[in-house]
Amino acid sequence: MKPYVAEFLGTFALVLAGCGAIVVDGTTGGTITHSGIALTFGLIVMAMIYALGDVSGAHINPAATVGFWWAGRFAGRQVFPYVAAQVLGSLAGAGVLRLLFSEHVSLGATLPSGSWWQSFVLEVLLTWLLMFVVLNVSTGAKEKGIMAGAAIGSVVALEAMFAGPICGASMNPARSLGPALVSGQTQFLWIYLSAPLLGAILAVLSCCAVQEKGCCTVLPGCCDAGNDVPA
Repeated sequence: MKPYVAEFLGTFALVLAGCGAIVVDGTTGGTITHSGIALTFGLIVMAMIYALGDVSGAHINPAATVGFWWAGRFAGRQVFPYVAAQVLGSLAGAGVLRLLFSEHVSLGATLPSGSWWQSFVLEVLLTWLLMFVVLNVSTGAKEKGIMAGAAIGSVVALEAMFAGPICGASMNPARSLGPALVSGQTQFLWIYLSAPLLGAILAVLSCCAVQEKGCCTVLPGCCDAGNDVPA
């Protein structure tokens, strides 16, 4: 149960800190700023990787879990419990924000500021880039390297910085699901559930195109060296 508890706690912390930054920024008249929100998301992801990476891999993202599974680096029987733990963590984080800031409308839910297709394409590309980095700095299905947390957290902050004002830069179905359900802002939820999954799958293909070893085990031309899929 420890990996599932770790995924719950990691996703809870992500929503509490990241979406909490959005809520506090709106409540206090922009004191945190957009840059501060982007950095908050990047820093909490980095912190959770260092805190929980050796326990569960600190996926805290269904797209990452599916991406590792698609690459043959994560056991299929663990996908559902991982995703369930992540969703529950997101709901818990959003629930705390609702309790603390009952007057806030969205609770940090991801909503497109332009057209739906613009946000969909951006979310696919953002998740592709994030998962591409994750696959290349991780060992098996775990981010273990000394600089893995810094690299992944930096990508999250970078993408939130430049794309957040347009699409919300979710890159994470769980991060979007909890605030959307708790706040009732579900009209564009389908974008943030489907686009990150597609981006993660494209990242696996891209990783195999540039790595000779250790990227995935299920696609032609990829070697299983360095992977540690559970039996």
